[in-house]
Amino acid sequence: MLQLEDEVTLYSLVFVLVLLGTRSPLWSTALTASLYLFLAMFRFPQVATSRARQVLHPVAGKVSAVAHRGGGHDAPENTIAAIREASKNGATGVELDLEFSADGIPVLMHDDTVDRTTNGSGPLGKMSFSELRRLDAAAKHRLRSKFVGEKIPTLEEAVKECIRLQLTIYFDVKGHPDEAAAAFKHLYKRHPGLYNSSIVCSFQPKVIYRMRQSDPEVLTALTHRPWSLSTLGDGTPRFSSVWKHHWMTLMDILLDWAHHHLLWKLCGVSAFVIQKNFVSQSYIQYWAQRGVEVVAWTINTKLEKQYFEEVLHVNYITDSLVEDCDPHY
Repeated sequence: MLQLEDEVTLYSLVFVLVLLGTRSPLWSTALTASLYLFLAMFRFPQVATSRARQVLHPVAGKVSAVAHRGGGHDAPENTIAAIREASKNGATGVELDLEFSADGIPVLMHDDTVDRTTNGSGPLGKMSFSELRRLDAAAKHRLRSKFVGEKIPTLEEAVKECIRLQLTIYFDVKGHPDEAAAAFKHLYKRHPGLYNSSIVCSFQPKVIYRMRQSDPEVLTALTHRPWSLSTLGDGTPRFSSVWKHHWMTLMDILLDWAHHHLLWKLCGVSAFVIQKNFVSQSYIQYWAQRGVEVVAWTINTKLEKQYFEEVLHVNYITDSLVEDCDPHY
């Protein structure tokens, strides 16, 4: 019933906006009808609630603690060592970032360069897998002496380790929608258990839509941080130009509206991964009424974890399973 009310509101708003812009009832009706037909024809249904619950709550009735980038505070991020540490420290699952080498090998890496986390330098997309493999993925980590020589793993290696340790996987896809969809299609064919133990997430709706096109049985989530186009995570404006800042603020408003009223329905997502500062009981209820679960990021203190576990009862992503650490936006 609520989704029907959402749709009525959406189409009414579109009709009014077009009418104000064109002053033509005919054009307003035609464009609103076109939007309705587009959504009816091209949107994907949500995956069965029972399977979504199995992935998001592998331990029935309990909140899942998911290690961000494998738990980048406790071990070098996006490495096999991080996955093992996360499991040892009690994580329910791990969030892992997908990127591609110059020769098309899916690997774990958050940035599009190797500078921040390794002893190498340069764009990841211009380096072959053999070149990436020679780098030390622990070189810049605070515990590098403990993990010296840790390698950048392939997606396949990381998945096999997660399966062995019975960890749920949150795949975070930064871009490359076609390449990512193809890689996951082959991955899920080789490891069909992933349908019940993983979810594909992205800030880019195109990535999620392409994934559902490639394999509509894969569980998916949109990731979002309001005001991300105009400000950094700590609220600092991204642009010094006042006009550009205001323009991007307008784009933020439109993007936020689209995420909450259009894109989630078009992609048929089962979860919404949102920056922690925007999570509340009413916000969780908003999505629950639409059959979508909220997952919060990044929860890095004991008090925050208690609040999300005991009060809000939603899954959260954290940089550390063992101690408080700095905020992460």
